[in-house]
Amino acid sequence: MCGIHDLTEQDLQPLTHSPAWLDKIKGMRFFDPHVHMTSRTTDDYQAMADAGVVAIIEPAFWLGQPRTGVDSFRDYYSSLVGWERFRSSQFGIKHYCTIGLNSKEANNEKLAEAVMEILPQFIYKEGVVGIGEIGFDDQTPLEEKYYRAQLELAKEAGLPVQIHTPHRDKKQGTRRSMDIAIEHGLDPHMVIVDHNNEETVKEVLDRGFWAAFTIYPFTKMGNERMVDIVKQYGSERIMVNSAADWGISDPLAVPKTAALMHESGIDSNDIHLVTYINALKAFAQSGQINEADFGIVIDQSEKFNGSTVLRGGQQPRHNKNTTIIR
Repeated sequence: MCGIHDLTEQDLQPLTHSPAWLDKIKGMRFFDPHVHMTSRTTDDYQAMADAGVVAIIEPAFWLGQPRTGVDSFRDYYSSLVGWERFRSSQFGIKHYCTIGLNSKEANNEKLAEAVMEILPQFIYKEGVVGIGEIGFDDQTPLEEKYYRAQLELAKEAGLPVQIHTPHRDKKQGTRRSMDIAIEHGLDPHMVIVDHNNEETVKEVLDRGFWAAFTIYPFTKMGNERMVDIVKQYGSERIMVNSAADWGISDPLAVPKTAALMHESGIDSNDIHLVTYINALKAFAQSGQINEADFGIVIDQSEKFNGSTVLRGGQQPRHNKNTTIIR
């Protein structure tokens, strides 16, 4: 068994030098419009910043097990507009969020009613750029009831809607989501339909909605498939995101997809659109996003309610490439 001092320079190169794909996107900026950073570590924030991610949107979502009371929703929403926004800023990334009752927990009617009562307390807060992620999971009557109610909230607030399309029977669920949005009088240009795949993209684009794609290991949409989508459909109203939740996922999915697109010969303007500009345009309709706010000056000595990302008197650490942790 060898120790680190037994490794050769060649052995250490992948650890001490930046990955080759970063060279392909050097100088580019990225906007990840769907990433669940509550589930991620500060190392993920640092890696995203190093890769050029300057802004993110964190949708409210299911935490992996059912919440049992409205106060847990209240605390969660508060963290999205509070601590998580602060934590992101400590790595130079502008954090926004969408607020909503997710489709999975909409099936608990008593709790869903209580959550609907508190949503107006959060959707008008600074940094909230939409209602989301909402829509269908099992496509039940209760999911539809609260999806419709939240579409009305979005209309009242003048906010974009971020739709979660179901994992099962996705084509039907996606179509149904769009039908209901139109029935409620929403302009398709105010609706971002997420988790698309080859089976849904054409109809979403043909009907004038934004088509978002979650680049996810082993499921949803891999980035090689995403390259083919952009080659076939172009870059208009298409955006990519990482989701990066508590499951197997990659918070660097957006810059990695940009690198693969570059390698595959996709025009740099198209790459810029699907990894930055389209997300900016879609969610800027909230009136909450100003591109001039990107590029935050980092001061990791700042605190939020007395808390800091520097635990136990740590000093800021900026070099993420070295194998030595001091």
